[in-house]
Amino acid sequence: MSRAEEMSRGEMMLHQPVHRVIPRLAVPTIISMLITSIYNMADTYFVGQISIGGDGTAAAAAVGVLFSAMAMIQAIAFTIGMGCGANMSRAMGARNLDEARTFVSLGFFTAVGCGVVIGGAGLLMMDDLVRLLGATETILPYARAYATYIFYATPFMMGSLVLNNLLRFQGHSFYGMVGMATGGLLNMALDPLLIFGLNLGTAGAAIATAISQLVSFCILLAMTNLRGDALHVSLHWFRPSVKLYGRMLYNGMPSLGRQGIAAISTALLNNTAAAWGDPAIAAMSIVGRFIFFINSSVIGFGQGFQPVCAYCYGAGRYSRVREAYRFCVWVSTAILVVLGVGSFLVAEPIVTLFRREDAEVIAIGTRAMQLQLLTIPLWGFITMSNMFTQSIGYGVRATIIASARQGIFLIPMLLILPPLLGLTGLQLAQPAADLLTFVLSLAVVGGILRQMKQMPDKAS
Repeated sequence: MSRAEEMSRGEMMLHQPVHRVIPRLAVPTIISMLITSIYNMADTYFVGQISIGGDGTAAAAAVGVLFSAMAMIQAIAFTIGMGCGANMSRAMGARNLDEARTFVSLGFFTAVGCGVVIGGAGLLMMDDLVRLLGATETILPYARAYATYIFYATPFMMGSLVLNNLLRFQGHSFYGMVGMATGGLLNMALDPLLIFGLNLGTAGAAIATAISQLVSFCILLAMTNLRGDALHVSLHWFRPSVKLYGRMLYNGMPSLGRQGIAAISTALLNNTAAAWGDPAIAAMSIVGRFIFFINSSVIGFGQGFQPVCAYCYGAGRYSRVREAYRFCVWVSTAILVVLGVGSFLVAEPIVTLFRREDAEVIAIGTRAMQLQLLTIPLWGFITMSNMFTQSIGYGVRATIIASARQGIFLIPMLLILPPLLGLTGLQLAQPAADLLTFVLSLAVVGGILRQMKQMPDKAS
């Protein structure tokens, strides 16, 4: 990256109106997140059509069971990508390009290495793992078939996610979108071909995902290393140390809290839902995938906010950080209200689309979805508060917010409400956790903003 390119990026980050800069960075990440969540839903949809009756329900439930394993893989990748990306962006804001290059290579090689270890361990302990995640005996064969190829693809999955985050934190979210969107579209095309055309069943869905992750990985690596305006991955700049890993983890832990604990709570949810049989597991899986689809638009918008937030904070432009945060909270809340109202009105047709042959799945899923959508206006504030605290280096507080919605509060709700209220308690657990997380986020971010108001801006 040349000096002129860095000055141009600084001008955009520090001086252009936030209502123009953030949407420009956010639109590609929103598209990338939506396509990623769509192809996650595509697995659930196509697998659910494998057969009429119990087999299709068990197969759909198997994809839901493995979703928590994939969420944990993604959580570790986001921990690395967000941790290195935030440090890299702040270093760029402080004009320290050597340190920025070091974090790029540290993130990439660490992610691929972790992917090899995690994928190998998953293959060795597969049956025990899928049972732990909530697979019943009827679900187990489908879960095993799906998990095999997911674990083979783990290094590429983690590498892709880290490269996407590193490009995004440099302000190159469009490049990241190209890689992720290409893989997503390929996955959706391959699903019906492999599942039905080649009669591979749930294994076909996993093979489609694995191929798509490999293609995304290759495209993103090419975007990173072949373009002159991006910081390159290089063994020369791979300089691991305890200090650098400490900084990476401090800034990346909120992502592990947000998604890692979500994976644990999803496994607990599957085990709790098992009391009502495979239809309950399948229904909650469908709801989880669709809710993630809605939330992905806000996460994508927040990912457009993070580079601006981290860069401006590193440059000492604290008033601009506050302005960007307020803008993102209002916009994300408005988006969620519109999406939430529309989805609430058509909740039953949405669930029916995934498993039209099973009335029990439809009934359980419809009510769970509508209850979760009641708290949807709160998610914008929660998500932006998490990304704000993470980007400016408040690692502990960011981790607390990130862990709350699907961990600190959801896990106790899953342990308390179902025994008291039965299936209704299972369906109410997430909305209750959302309300508590909103209150917590309000208290945490209010204190940080009051402190920041006392910090004078540095000259740009």
